[in-house]
Amino acid sequence: IDVEWVVIPDEELEKLYRVIILNDDITTFEFVIMSLIVVFQIEPARAEAIAWETHTTGQAYVATLPLKEAQDKVFRVQYAARQRGFPLEFVIEPEE
Repeated sequence: IDVEWVVIPDEELEKLYRVIILNDDITTFEFVIMSLIVVFQIEPARAEAIAWETHTTGQAYVATLPLKEAQDKVFRVQYAARQRGFPLEFVIEPEE
């Protein structure tokens, strides 16, 4: 009997989560936009649209990702934000 092993990464097996960015009155648009481009790999025009939506409605959808990836990206952005004195926050919620 021949057996073929197929390795599936944990991320493919995980449930997906939505990353939501929250508005604050201190974090700059420039920081938010650059963070979305660099960490979340979002196109510049879309990053700017997300920043404006966050500013006008209080929050905005950023991405849907496996939990570990979502947590990693949010941690990276929030760590960088804290280093610059920004209180930037995100919410990670299960995809429904």
